[in-house]
Amino acid sequence: MATVVLKDISKIYASNVYAVKKVSLEIKDKEFVVFVGPSGCGKSTTLRMVAGLEDVTEGEILIDHQIVNDMPAKNRDIAMVFQNYALYPHMSVYENLAFGLKLRRYPHKEIERRVQEAAEILGIGSNSMLKRKPKELSGGERQRVAVGRAIVRKPKVFLFDEPLSNLDAKMRVQMRMELQKLHNRLQSTMIYVTHDQVEALTLGDRIVVMKNGTIHQVADPVTLYENPTNQFVAGFIGSPPMNFLKGRISAVNGDYFFLDKGIKLRLLPQHYAKIGPYRDKEIMFGIRPEDIYDKIFAQDARPEFTITATVEMVEPMGSEIYLYFTAGINNFVARVSNQDTATVNQDLQIVFDMSKAHFFDSQTQAAIF
Repeated sequence: MATVVLKDISKIYASNVYAVKKVSLEIKDKEFVVFVGPSGCGKSTTLRMVAGLEDVTEGEILIDHQIVNDMPAKNRDIAMVFQNYALYPHMSVYENLAFGLKLRRYPHKEIERRVQEAAEILGIGSNSMLKRKPKELSGGERQRVAVGRAIVRKPKVFLFDEPLSNLDAKMRVQMRMELQKLHNRLQSTMIYVTHDQVEALTLGDRIVVMKNGTIHQVADPVTLYENPTNQFVAGFIGSPPMNFLKGRISAVNGDYFFLDKGIKLRLLPQHYAKIGPYRDKEIMFGIRPEDIYDKIFAQDARPEFTITATVEMVEPMGSEIYLYFTAGINNFVARVSNQDTATVNQDLQIVFDMSKAHFFDSQTQAAIF
């Protein structure tokens, strides 16, 4: 397999419009890296530059320590799986899997061996399945064929461009598991693009979060979730997303508090040093829904971590409930147990786990701690 290195790569279109701007990243051998971000952030364009389907305006791309900027896509030893499957409708499953190998003039026995091996890995190895045409397959089966066509090539690098976006929710979960198993089995370098942060968190060894053509953070899933580098990453990763409350920092008798109309929360002493420069300034307070509790169920319900909020909406989710609150001018959501009996328009005592608090500079949106 191979490493993939991006050195300050940019893609510039007419009128000096940057689709991708100065992106640098090293993807290790056998690593599964996921690019995630909103539509138009440059993640697919970055992938297409690695594949050789888009020219690189600036910078260098290296695959297995070789610069490939001017190398045709067919010579880069990569295989790409597309969102729309890109299967040949007039060919059988077997013929679709074998087509790329036939073009490269592999011996018949080698083609047969590779096709059967890939088909078995993906659970499409029966004779009846291999004889079917794409129109006779379900969406999940078509996606398996598209992945199988990449596997038979045994490339240095696998590229996936939103391959699960056309599948229903249940099939997406199943295919995520299949892709995880595939990576563990093949131990190959994989680069995956998605707009779905759940896919990113479940699949990636590392996740690359992009916005407006630039990388905002690269980290493993746990680090990304618990220590976002800025407000955009914090809000993009997580479902429901992180709550953001706008207020100011006040100091009283040596303690620091986050204040807003209807909200007063004491910070923990270990945060005082970094929050000190923001005294009497506006700041953004972030906290995830699972770190907010109904006082009845909270383990640490000290008054300095508790506020009164009004329930605006109750959203049952089966094993849990989302409670949407208003406190002063701020709105936020809490993820609570399905045993909670809160009702709309009810005033509740709500406890914040301040050990899980995040604070962001209101100007730069950078994380303070």
